[in-house]
Amino acid sequence: MALAYIVTAAAGYFLWHMAPRTILAASIEGLAIAASVLWIIFGAILLLRLLTEGEAMSRIREGFAAISPEPRVQLIVIGWTLGAFLEGVAGFGTPAAITAPLLVALRFTPMAAVSLALIANSSPVAFGAIGTPVAIGLREGLRQPAADGGLDSLIENSAQMAGAIDLATGSLVPFALILLYSRFFSEERSWSSALGYWRFALFAGLAYTIPAFIVSATLGPELPALAGALCAIVLVVPAARQGFLIPRSSGADPGAPIAAEPSRVTLKRAWAPYLLLAALLLVSRADLLPVKQALQDVSFAWDSVLGTQINIALAPLYLPGSMFLIAGLLAVCILPLDSERLRSAGRDTLKITAASAVTLAAAVPMVRVFVYSGINSDGLPSMPMALSVLSADAAGQNWPVIAPFIGALGSFLSGSATFSNMTFALFQLTAANQAGLPPETVLGAQILGASAGNMVSVVNVVAAAAVVGRVGREGEIIRVTLVPMLAYTAAVGLVAAAAIGFAR
Repeated sequence: MALAYIVTAAAGYFLWHMAPRTILAASIEGLAIAASVLWIIFGAILLLRLLTEGEAMSRIREGFAAISPEPRVQLIVIGWTLGAFLEGVAGFGTPAAITAPLLVALRFTPMAAVSLALIANSSPVAFGAIGTPVAIGLREGLRQPAADGGLDSLIENSAQMAGAIDLATGSLVPFALILLYSRFFSEERSWSSALGYWRFALFAGLAYTIPAFIVSATLGPELPALAGALCAIVLVVPAARQGFLIPRSSGADPGAPIAAEPSRVTLKRAWAPYLLLAALLLVSRADLLPVKQALQDVSFAWDSVLGTQINIALAPLYLPGSMFLIAGLLAVCILPLDSERLRSAGRDTLKITAASAVTLAAAVPMVRVFVYSGINSDGLPSMPMALSVLSADAAGQNWPVIAPFIGALGSFLSGSATFSNMTFALFQLTAANQAGLPPETVLGAQILGASAGNMVSVVNVVAAAAVVGRVGREGEIIRVTLVPMLAYTAAVGLVAAAAIGFAR
């Protein structure tokens, strides 16, 4: 990553003619973002280590095994439904940081847990964090009224189109998870072992995407992910418990979760820190409550860093890392944790966080220099925008197929679907208008492409890898998630193109 930063900075200076202070300011902002990600990593790992040392994770494992002993079903319940809920409430990398260690507790390998958790955290990202990628990212990215009906109408129609496209693409994500698990991580290592679960997987997918689409079409972009996730939990968990649409011969793989050693912790007490975490995330993100503004008011800002256009703002109490720490305090109070166990949890947390800091300190500044390369003396477009313009010129009427890949590129670089939409929304609108394409469909593809990019986002991968102890294996993780990301993005593009063709 250090070499990648040096190459990017050199390209910015010699080819894009960025001022040295702009490169330095972008790097400083990158370090600030890296610090905020490290805060999340620290909190997530500390909570996990406290729950592990306090015997809560073994009890949680028993609880999930009681729902179903089958790893494929557990993957859907945790990675898809619980992950979608966490995305709807918090977003910004939080779901994988929670679901991956839960999967590890269920005896998934760390590589399987982190890779599958990242892949599952795709479709729900479109409307994650109470609709932030659309309500803020898309709105701020457009910054101008549309020709027909104004900005609000364009955003609502784009959100509705994203929900409609995702009926076809997002509904298949659970089955993709089962396919990947069966082929690469299960005892059988075969595609065929997944086929018996296609009905349950499709049921789980539709249990999320149908409510999400209905809400996006009627209430706007703020609640689709949360509403879809709640509906999925209500439908999928009882179905899994009853074996609905699950093969009768289903059983756990050898070494998969079965009842662990007896625990002194009750199931309610084991889940209490996670339930508190979910409640804190929900309350702190609700616009109707004063908590969100109060937490955001405690902030540190540096405007015009080094005299440039770059601004830095951090609200540490609003970051999910602070919520993890509060949940950790509850764990200390209610779990059997003596001083030795507390020291062990602290040592492990600091060790993993320090290792993650090395990667983030190079990766995030590299990305920010790449993004801010548009601030240059020659008026050149930024590096990602230049790539996008070349693609748009070459694609012409085929742009709907390419549009979601631009969204994915934005998330890969920025670590956030919100920032991807903010960066490329206006460009997507311009490209659609120049090609005579319906802008809401192209923007819908951008929204979903940005969601897919979360699977390979450097920031998210580093954070999730750290939580399951796979620091330094980020490249290997991305190699696992890259093909599903490309497949999902291509499917979005094809469905968007088909929708335009059908409308004509």
